[in-house]
Amino acid sequence: LTLEELDRLCSEFISFGVKKIRLTGGEPLVRKGIMTLVESLSRHLGTGALEELTITTNGSQLAKHAVDLARCGVKRINVSVDTLDPVKFRTITRWGDFAKVMEGIRAAQAHGIAVKINAVALKGFNEAEIPEMIRWAHGEGMDLTLIETMPMGDIDGDRTDQYLPISVVRAQLMDQFTLTDIPYKTGGPARYVTVQETGGRLG
Repeated sequence: LTLEELDRLCSEFISFGVKKIRLTGGEPLVRKGIMTLVESLSRHLGTGALEELTITTNGSQLAKHAVDLARCGVKRINVSVDTLDPVKFRTITRWGDFAKVMEGIRAAQAHGIAVKINAVALKGFNEAEIPEMIRWAHGEGMDLTLIETMPMGDIDGDRTDQYLPISVVRAQLMDQFTLTDIPYKTGGPARYVTVQETGGRLG
């Protein structure tokens, strides 16, 4: 769809009562002219029609767009970060400039945008890092959501062999963290806990 068609479609959904819209992808911020769509959709904010406009991003273009996202009323974004190791980050993302993503996260926070980190839990890749990622995210004032990889079969980049059930991750984390279930929701499927040792939220 063109950006104009996306705006029209989203606006129709809003007219039928949709209160939250998230732009995702692929990577939405690499699409040419994407900020015209964000700006256009932002006209629905503050009218009582649309309560929230959010974006899920890999963070590669975030430093460039943070000020405009904030200006358009984006209050919260999700950034995908599966590892804190710059070498492993480059391997898994195939483009990965870890420093650029960190710059983008700091830029978003500097402009008042709340950042939530999404991390896919992968057996043999980042499972040993997860406690460190929790401490890092919470130390920077960010929620962290752990996501199961989707075993999709024989496709490019299939991660079936790396499947790591979130139930197993939670059991492992309980060896060093105190996790308390809470009713917090963001509109997605994640169920949240508080981590007593960090004071942060984990999805």
